[in-house]
Parts: sequence; structure tokens; C-alpha cells
Amino acid sequence: MNYLDKQIEYLKGVGPQRAESLQKELGVFTFRDLLLYYPFRYVDKTKITPIKSILSEGESVFLRGKIVRITPVTINNRKHLVAVFKDSTGSIELRWFAGIQWILKTIKEGNEYFVYGKTAFFKRIFISHPEIELISEEGEEKTSSGLQPVYPSTEKLKSKFLDSRGIAKLTKTLISGLNNNDVEEILPQRVVSKYKFINPHQAFQQIHFPENDKQMNEALERLKFEELFLTQIRMMGIKMQRHQETKGIVLTYINGRFDLFFKQKLQFELTNAQKKVLKEIRKDVLSGKQMNRLLQGDVGSGKTIVALMTMLMAIDNGFQTCLMAPTEILAQQHFTTLTESLSGLDLEIALLTGSIKKSQRSEILENLKTGKTQILIGTHALIEETVVFKNLGMAVIDEQHRFGVAQRAKLWKKNDIVPHILVMTATPIPRTLAMTLYGDLDVSVIDELPPGRKNIITVHRTDSDRLRVFGFLKEEIRKGRQVYIVYPLIEESEKQDYKDLIDGHESIRRDFPMPEFLTGILHGRMKSADKDYEMKRFVKGESNIMVATTVIEVGVNVPNASVMVIESAERFGLAQLHQLRGRVGRGGEQSYCILMTHTNLSADARKRIKTMCDTQDGFIIAEVDLELRGPGNIEGTQQSGSLELKLADLGKDLKILSEAKTTAEEILTDDPLLQKQLNSSLKKYLLKNIKGEFSWNMIS
Repeated sequence: MNYLDKQIEYLKGVGPQRAESLQKELGVFTFRDLLLYYPFRYVDKTKITPIKSILSEGESVFLRGKIVRITPVTINNRKHLVAVFKDSTGSIELRWFAGIQWILKTIKEGNEYFVYGKTAFFKRIFISHPEIELISEEGEEKTSSGLQPVYPSTEKLKSKFLDSRGIAKLTKTLISGLNNNDVEEILPQRVVSKYKFINPHQAFQQIHFPENDKQMNEALERLKFEELFLTQIRMMGIKMQRHQETKGIVLTYINGRFDLFFKQKLQFELTNAQKKVLKEIRKDVLSGKQMNRLLQGDVGSGKTIVALMTMLMAIDNGFQTCLMAPTEILAQQHFTTLTESLSGLDLEIALLTGSIKKSQRSEILENLKTGKTQILIGTHALIEETVVFKNLGMAVIDEQHRFGVAQRAKLWKKNDIVPHILVMTATPIPRTLAMTLYGDLDVSVIDELPPGRKNIITVHRTDSDRLRVFGFLKEEIRKGRQVYIVYPLIEESEKQDYKDLIDGHESIRRDFPMPEFLTGILHGRMKSADKDYEMKRFVKGESNIMVATTVIEVGVNVPNASVMVIESAERFGLAQLHQLRGRVGRGGEQSYCILMTHTNLSADARKRIKTMCDTQDGFIIAEVDLELRGPGNIEGTQQSGSLELKLADLGKDLKILSEAKTTAEEILTDDPLLQKQLNSSLKKYLLKNIKGEFSWNMIS
């Protein structure tokens, strides 16, 4: 047995009880799992920050001093813990808002500690939830040279003496028994030589226990490249297998309803970006291989028209089509849009959602089965087993990140020959993330807006500006415009002191009295019929103000709405703020987005707000979002299961990603089946470790 395949309980210092904790808390079952459990930062304990030198919030500081006072406090029914931490130059507060009982047991007045954290500001500079480590003589001896790794731990592990230092001790024991032969070289030798990478044994030694920054960076470059390279190889393998095994319907005829729509119904000139995407789709559906294409486009870029014309390609060739949306509101909007756009073309279009009556549903299903219905629009209801098509040829999925991979895959089984798939998103995905996350898809981008669209003026305002903001809203409403006011919460939360929807609605009704102003309310806990009623009132212009949660983020099209007010805007992510802003600016009038926040904002919140005010380019916004939040929080990536990066940061490692992608393409272009001897170690690794999605043995 390979040394790294041994069960973790057999490592010196572990045993059955600690092994059980490591398995449950960290997913560490084998020696290899522990080797791949990397430090998330390093501490050079020779570089202490004097407290008096701390001047601003957002600084990462490493302090050495004593806890001189610990005080539990209660503010607005919330328990806090405040400790005064002092060194020879001054003092600073440490604050905790959770885990207070555990902290009280852990830290003691008068003891000397190392403290690491990021400074924050509210009335004064403080450190929130710092990492804190008791200084002991043993600790001093162990940190006299080199960089000390810091590992994530948990309260349960700490109770087994497996805090960061305990995990480091086990990892050092593991690496001391590791030989060069125990760590296989995955990368082809020419790749190692080209980039002058250290060998994998050195890389693991240096990632865990670097003696200096140079060693740490050598290890990071090698291991990040390997992660990203294997991700690219994996995605390209999935695509190769799909192209080989999944035959596609050939859509050759294009002179029927597609031509009629283009020449007689289309009321505006397509943008060059839309034309380019339609050419890419046309090439796909003529290739004899199944199309599996992602269409990215900013809010208002014209994705729906591209989807409609793509569906007409299938209909002209005798096939049915469907469009699946994540909400009933969005499905209804698509149904209305397509019905109006395709009127006079003799097409049967049906809407299927969970609220459709049983009698109507039976008729829809029967017409679908016989082929009478050519276009079916709906929600998750489309993937139910009772929904049977006569010959589905094209499936369009809108706001694809709202659906799980398994849900999307159910559409593939709706025909003997797999239908073509077009998935769309109005959440721009940074190029860096798309290259990795959607490497198995072909990606199209609509990167220009239709001519004549006015920029949405975006401004930042605080609570002190509220009366001025309300005055502006009244001016817009008196011009005949409508207004959205969006809140992050439905009801007041004890944990978060932000304005809530219900209070906000009452406040708006007081400040905007009837009969001059009519206010509606919309949130996710309302019944579907009530939501529809409120939305229809707003669409018809019967209400002036829509107070809502983010339920209106997707799928509401009211061209007369000219102002979007977002309360507690610091609570929203950039992608969500951008989506909400996209609900206005759909008519010919100048539109506005007003971001309301508290006065005191974190550095990240300030950057989000500034980015929104500076640009309306969704792809620039997505890049900043990726930089601030990391790939795991970008819409839809967590449920994809395809990002398994431990070290690489897609917001910062673009150069490494680009090199890894180019290298993977070069290798698979030269040796698609990895049959050459120089790629044998790579193929051996892939056959052993990448299972379930595809097999390199199946590609021929």
C-alpha cells in the first residue's frame, strides 16, 4: 500500500478518537487527505505590529500583548464580548459576537497572547473575532525561525487538542515519513521543465513548512498550476466525450418561420453581438453534434430574442421546443413576450407551471404528446415525468444558475436523440471563472446593448439623505413614472438591525399617502395569486410604488419604472445589486438607481457601492465580485460541483489559469487519448482519480 493511502488513525499522534474527529470535521480519512489540507496563511512571528501604528480599518495586523480586561456587554438585546488587549505601545479592543462562552473559557485576563485579525471601525478601531493563541515557552521555541503555518480548525477539534498547532504537529510527522516515491509526478516532464517547477515532494514540504517567502511561492506556483491544469483537462475530457458519444439533431432548414420572423416581425436591427451568437448557434445545430451552449449577456442585452430565433430553427425542422424558467413570474413573462412576438405565425404556445389547473394541465400534456404544441414555456414542472414531448429538439434554460445540474440533465431525456441545449444567464460570469466552471460548455457572449439605451444614473445615499430621496421619488411619480423600493429582509431579525420590508412598507405608505400615491408589496412568502395580483397592478400602472424583496430581481419587465431604491444596499452582493438595477432603464426615459446605506461601511461594502456607481458593465462588476468574494460564492458555482480548488484563487491567478488552459489544450491536441508514453503518468492519475463523469478509456 502506498504510504499516502494509509488510514489517518495509523499516523503517530492520531489514534481512533482523533481519527473520528478528523473524519467528521475535516473530511480527512487518509494520510493523503491530511497532506492536501493546506494552511490558509502563515505567520512570521518576528514581524509584530505595534498597536500604536494601527491607523485605519481593513489592516491585517499581528499583535503580541496581554489581555487586561474582559467584559461581556449587551447592546440591542445582542450579547457581545469585549476584551482590552495591550502591548508596550498602546491598547485596542477585541470583540466577539458569537461563540462567547467558548471564548470566555479560552482566554484569561493577565495572560500573554499572539493576536491576528483585520481591523474594523465603529466609533473606534477594533478587531472583530481575532485569532488568538496563548504564548508559551514551547511556542516560542517552535517559532524562532521560518514561517508558521496556520490551519483552519473547529471547536470540536480544539477540544481534542487539534487546533492549528496540533494539526501542524501531525502534518510534520506525516511529511517526515514521506519519500519521493510516495508522491507521484502527474505533470508531463516537458511541462515541469518549461515552468521550472520543483518536484511534488518538495512542493508539499514547502507548502506546509516553508523557511521563507521564496519557498512558499515556489510551492504555491507548482500546486496552483497543477490544480488548474487538472480542472481544464477534466472539462476538456467531458466535452470530448460528449462530442463523440452524443449525436445531435441536424437542423438544416431555415427558410420558414425563422425567415418570416426575421423579415416581418423583428421591429429593430439585431446588434452585431446578437448576430455573432446566432451564427455560432447555427454552426452548432448543423454539425451533427448536440449543442450545449451557455449564452451570457448583461441585463437588457437581448438574450430572449436570440433564444426565440434559436427555437424557430428547431420548429422549422419539425421539432418541438421548450423554455424553462426558475419562477412563475418569469415563465409568465416569457409566455407573454413570445406570444406577442410570434403572433400571426400560426404557432401553438403553452404555459405549464405548478399553479395551472388540473383540467387545463391535462389538455396541455395531451397537445404536447401529439405534437400540436410547438413551444412549451414553464418552470420546474417541465422536467416532471408526466411531461412527454412528441419530438423535443431544442431546450432553452433561462437563469441557468437557479437550476441544479441534475434538474437540467432531465431535459436531455425528453427525446430519444438528445435535444440541443441553450442555457442563458443575465448574471455575467468573469472570463476567468467561465473558463474553469463551464469548460464543458461552449460559451457565447452578448457584450453590447441595443442602441439608444440610456445609462442608469447610480448614486449612493445615506439615512441622512432620506427626505431628499423621498422628494425625488415624488417628482418622478408625478411625471407618471413608477418606483421600486427593495429591502433585504421580510421581517425584523434580532441578529441584523437592518430596515425590514414590513416596517418599510408601512413607512412608505405614511410618507406617500393615498390617493395621490398607491403602494404595492411583493415578497417570497406571499401566495402565488397575491404575487400575481400585486405584479399585474404594477405592470398596468395601477400602483406607483412596489415595495419588495429580491423576488423582483429576475423576471419583471416594467418599462415605465424609472427608479430603483435599494435599502441597506451594503447587505447585497455585487451581482445581486446589478441584477436589481437592471429592473429599471427598460423604457425611453432616464432611469436612476439609489443605493441607501448606513454611514459606517466596511472596506468591502464601500468597494461594492463605489463599483456600482462607477460602472454598468456587468463583466467588470463580475470581476470585482470574484475578487471580493471568491469563486465559491458567485451565483451558481457552489451547486455545480466542478470547482474543487484548494489553493488557486480565480480572482487573482488569471496568469496561471491561462497557462494551465493553454498547456491542457496543447497536450490534448497532440495526444487526445493520452496514449503517448510522455503522458502516461497523467493518464494513470486521471483513470484513478476522476470517476463518474467520463472515462479516458471510453474516448477513442
